[in-house]
Amino acid sequence: MNSAAPPPPPPPPPLSKTILLGKYQLGCFLGRGSFAKVYRAKSLVDDSEVAIKIIEKSKKVDSTMEDRILREVAAMRRLQDHPNVLKIHEVMATKTKIYLVMELASGGDLEKVLRRGRLKVSDVGKYFSQLVSALCFCHQNGIAHRDVKPQNLLLDQNGNLKVSDFGLSALPEQLKNGLLHTSCGTPAFAAPEVLMRRPYRGTKADAWSCGVILFNMLTGSLPFDYRNQAIMYNQMCRRQYELPSWVSKHARDIIGQLLDPTPSTRLSLERLMETSWYKSLVPKPKRQSIFLGRKSKHEIVCSEVNAFDIISLSSGLDLSGLFQGEKRKEKRYTSTASVESVVERVREVGERLGYKVESGKKGVVGLRKGRVGLVVEVTEVAKSFLLVEVKMAEGGAEFHDGRWRDLETELGDIIVSWPSDAME
Repeated sequence: MNSAAPPPPPPPPPLSKTILLGKYQLGCFLGRGSFAKVYRAKSLVDDSEVAIKIIEKSKKVDSTMEDRILREVAAMRRLQDHPNVLKIHEVMATKTKIYLVMELASGGDLEKVLRRGRLKVSDVGKYFSQLVSALCFCHQNGIAHRDVKPQNLLLDQNGNLKVSDFGLSALPEQLKNGLLHTSCGTPAFAAPEVLMRRPYRGTKADAWSCGVILFNMLTGSLPFDYRNQAIMYNQMCRRQYELPSWVSKHARDIIGQLLDPTPSTRLSLERLMETSWYKSLVPKPKRQSIFLGRKSKHEIVCSEVNAFDIISLSSGLDLSGLFQGEKRKEKRYTSTASVESVVERVREVGERLGYKVESGKKGVVGLRKGRVGLVVEVTEVAKSFLLVEVKMAEGGAEFHDGRWRDLETELGDIIVSWPSDAME
């Protein structure tokens, strides 16, 4: 009886003629994940190429997947300035789909490169230095990746490495006493303390993963027997691995310090960057400029605030509205007036419409009428550009669409309604 695994599902039909929200022309299919499909696409604004991850809003997107999507967007948004972190350009949504518009890494992933065997020392130096630099930047911004593996390390058209897939990353607000408690990642690349479900530091877990990847790039194999987790864990704790003779003494020392089963004595990536071995990997001019970041056609700057900036403001990048099926109990608007002007207009309109006006902290106004309570928050996103959020505090059932329209009409040209397709 044939027990072979069934063939993988065929790729979805090409969408080369599909225009997405009037902004992107979809091209060929690039790959699929557990809850998304990724396509190459071209911007209709400047003809630049991007990758678009399309996520169906369906029962498949459960709370776990929802959390991963929100976390990925939140982390990538905070890490836009590093050249070796995959950039996210824009987030768009309709009633049925979510679109993550990202930098295109046309060179595939590092796993495909490693399938051909060990890498040349020069390539190891390039990829590993870029990986460590990117992860140090993540750590300096309070983010631990937690799923560092070759499949999540992409290559662009120039052969530069891009760290991607931050769905399992840990943000600063997830820490408890400075430690993480969720066991996640891929066992072959995960640190022993993560596999043991002990509280751990995400930065040290990422350092261990870098040790495994460095070993993999230099030898073409993995240091521990990942086919049996019990054996693998025993090998980890004993540092039981074999390095071929062609691996240099300095590289051996670094691998040994990264694959230290004791987190407190394990070499951190920040200290790794200070070693003479690491500094020898990259020519000095490149190493000096590695944290400077680059401007791209799609980079979000203060003078060009898009839907992603609006959705991701002030509440820890709360994108939960992307998943809600029911009508939202808040609305967002933009304005080019001053904070004081908008606040004063809201107060005047509230009194005119019969609300009791309550003052709060700067930029916040409360409006109350009967059982209905609204909170209006005005935030300066960039110079001469404001976000005005009207949130339902109480009495959602009593506040109908007509009252939204009354407020919008009375506020007049001081605010601009946000496009409906970005808020559905």
